[in-house]
Amino acid sequence: MRLPIARARWRSGLYALLSLVAGLALLSGSAAAASRPVGSATGEREIARCIQFASAGRSWLEKTLWGLRDQEAGWIGAEVPNSNGTHDLGPLQVNSSWVAKLSVLVDRDPGLVRIWLINDPCFNVQAAKWLFLSGLRTSGSYWEAVGVYHSPTPWRQERYRKNVARRLVSRFGANVFSPFPPRTLSQRRELSSSPLAEGKPQ
Repeated sequence: MRLPIARARWRSGLYALLSLVAGLALLSGSAAAASRPVGSATGEREIARCIQFASAGRSWLEKTLWGLRDQEAGWIGAEVPNSNGTHDLGPLQVNSSWVAKLSVLVDRDPGLVRIWLINDPCFNVQAAKWLFLSGLRTSGSYWEAVGVYHSPTPWRQERYRKNVARRLVSRFGANVFSPFPPRTLSQRRELSSSPLAEGKPQ
């Protein structure tokens, strides 16, 4: 069967990517990132760099990560408590309930993974990308994946999808959901595979 093979390849690729990011976190000095003030210009530039790196040239994915980031409104060093005892961590507010699974995927101690999620913007963004793409793969729907990123509860998902759609329009303009005349072959390929073509959530 192809599905288990695809999953194995996906996990292998994710493991390699997150391990690389984790190694870079050690080299770049997460402690320095943690000491930056909330919403500092330096912190925002780092988050932007990490989003660009994580999207790997796919504009639809870069826009999606910006939509999630704008809605979550986290920051480097964020550790926001929730009423259920979990915490939302870092710039994209990755919920601490994912720490255990992420620690298995990158083969690192959960405590260390939690620190990286809080203090290392690139690790945080990569984890957020993995969560979103996992939801996209499972649901087959761009907007369902956006909702699942936030919550397993349907009514919370619906509200979140609409909020993210508004954030995307605010940052990129109303045409963010509209097909555009692609000027190059690579743009045509990207347009044909972009989940944003689904349009706004209902």
